[in-house]
Amino acid sequence: MTYETRVTTMVVVPTGEPLFSERATEVRITDEAGGEFVEVCQSRGSDLGRIAINPEEWPALRKAIDVQIAVCR
Repeated sequence: MTYETRVTTMVVVPTGEPLFSERATEVRITDEAGGEFVEVCQSRGSDLGRIAINPEEWPALRKAIDVQIAVCR
């Protein structure tokens, strides 16, 4: 049997801030038994189901999303 290592989560966060920062955005590959897809999540208080994108954050966030989309199966 062979194994592979897959990177399924990327975190976009301002330089110098911790992973648990309120300004962190997770881009992850997930699968709920219907095929893989990319999910974008933020932990910003009670704004569940909503993401807020700072224009300065967009290039890094877009790059992370593009990378994860490319490796979905």
